[in-house]
Amino acid sequence: MSMTSASDSSSGTSRLPQPAGTPEELRAALAVLAPGSLPVFDAERAVALKQARDQVSAAPMRRFVAQWAVQVAIERHPDRSAHLRALEARAAEADDVEEARAIAAEIGGIIDAAATPWRRTGRPARDSG
Repeated sequence: MSMTSASDSSSGTSRLPQPAGTPEELRAALAVLAPGSLPVFDAERAVALKQARDQVSAAPMRRFVAQWAVQVAIERHPDRSAHLRALEARAAEADDVEEARAIAAEIGGIIDAAATPWRRTGRPARDSG
């Protein structure tokens, strides 16, 4: 997939702003940034909606939106996203426990950095970079 429509290929900085924390806006962003993620997004959304109805609670949808807002925040930055994928591939092949821990810590750092604005405000940051 070419990221040139959604990112500045020279810097890896996203030109697509972080969408509002609604399933519709997150899905629209994913359609541009990571269209291969849409089947998983749609399946997880259906599960979250069913759980929300069964539990008569908004919590499953809040978790779903928070999870995918973080995913979009990562995908908006091609360099960060590519680095995460490389780390995930290394983790799958790691034989050494210490190496696996170091990789897991680095993956956690990427996810934590993407999630921080959401945790502070309860909604994704609407930054442009």
